[in-house]
Amino acid sequence: MTKLLPIDTAPDFAPRENEAPEERRIEGNPQYKTWELDAAMAEAAKWGKIRTGIWEATTGKTVSIKGETFEFCHILSGRVEIGEDGGETHAFGPGDSFILKPGFVGTWKTLETVRKIFIIAS
Repeated sequence: MTKLLPIDTAPDFAPRENEAPEERRIEGNPQYKTWELDAAMAEAAKWGKIRTGIWEATTGKTVSIKGETFEFCHILSGRVEIGEDGGETHAFGPGDSFILKPGFVGTWKTLETVRKIFIIAS
């Protein structure tokens, strides 16, 4: 098993498709596509699993709850606004990166179809 994995930002296999759960929808009905590229058991003490992949979402606004997960995101295309409950709202577009820490609660608004690289530790 290789320890070096290039990230393919345009995978040629079918994604897992779903939509935002009704109870989290604020505006629209965002549709999601997820291409999971890799999953590995974490070697660090706290995290059980690390997942890496590509995620795409159509326009809409939803409630975002991270729970106990930690997520790094890098926007490849599209635009989003993410607001933390009781905090600031930030806009992100192509080339931008950000982290959503465990316990994050807020809103995720996709302004134009977005595609991102994600790394999630749970």
